[in-house]
Amino acid sequence: MKSSCVATLALVARVQAGLRFGCSSLTTQRLDPVVEPGRTPSSHVHHIVGGNAFNATMEGDVGERATCTTCEMSEDFSNYWTAVLYFKHPTNGSYHRVPVVNNAALAPGTTGGITVYYTQFDFWDDNTEKQPIKAFPPGFRMTVGSPTTTDPDVAKSNVGLRYNCLQTLLDRGRELVDFPDKPCPAGIFAVQHFPACWDGKNIDSPDHQSHMFNTMDRGGFMNAPPCPESHPVRVPQVTYETVWDTTKFNDMWPEGAPNPFVWSFEGTSGYGTHADYMFGWKGDSLQRAMDTEDCFYDGCGSITKQAMSVANECTVEDFVGEETDGWLEYLPGQGPAN
Repeated sequence: MKSSCVATLALVARVQAGLRFGCSSLTTQRLDPVVEPGRTPSSHVHHIVGGNAFNATMEGDVGERATCTTCEMSEDFSNYWTAVLYFKHPTNGSYHRVPVVNNAALAPGTTGGITVYYTQFDFWDDNTEKQPIKAFPPGFRMTVGSPTTTDPDVAKSNVGLRYNCLQTLLDRGRELVDFPDKPCPAGIFAVQHFPACWDGKNIDSPDHQSHMFNTMDRGGFMNAPPCPESHPVRVPQVTYETVWDTTKFNDMWPEGAPNPFVWSFEGTSGYGTHADYMFGWKGDSLQRAMDTEDCFYDGCGSITKQAMSVANECTVEDFVGEETDGWLEYLPGQGPAN
């Protein structure tokens, strides 16, 4: 999103926006049931939020299997995850996991986690063509971005995968393709926008992306062109926002030194930012929300919210049993023994 804040959003005269809500952190461990199903542990550490059906292998209707969720929307048992940000000490080369803090304007009691959006049409006027929105089917999953991206031109072309160097939680400054090159007063903000055009047939594809098509050409939270014939079904655009609290490491970043933050796959640039999504809404709850017009980032009049004190009680097993925090000699999964 371009430099913006909640106050700016409130000035928009007419909006059909969709859902915006927080999900507290569920677990941080090396699992990836989309890209590396069945592998325990997966290649690098992920920060995961959402329903307690999360495990190394996830098939079928996740919403029917989960019994709790860390998300404010009580009927959302989906799982959302990203790579984890680490600080690499400029002197001794050790690593420390960067904690996640609440984004602005989330429900009281949200603990770290991710802000999730399901948008219909953002900031449209009366001349905007409004395509029907179809909710995802059970078993649907997708990814966006890639940890193997190292080319800055490729990263620039990945519209919707961006960073901000936070001055405050509401003052984001300009969008960046790469990590900030200086300490950020309020942390590093990472956003991942998923494509919103589906082929209407496949709940997954070999690369976890080909069944989707991205029509974004002007940035995130902007109206996009119609879906192409190859991917004719408009689905909600899913977006994640994560605030990484890098502030405690600012004094360890020598003036003029290169960026000391890395992704958990040893991504020394920000180009490899990526995210995974596993649909898990209960029944037709997401479709009901998407069918609601003039719904401005709330429950869309049909979704029951839960107190975050209840959401925070939802947990999953530590399937891997390894240390991912504290000062580590190697990133988990990236050391010489792996």
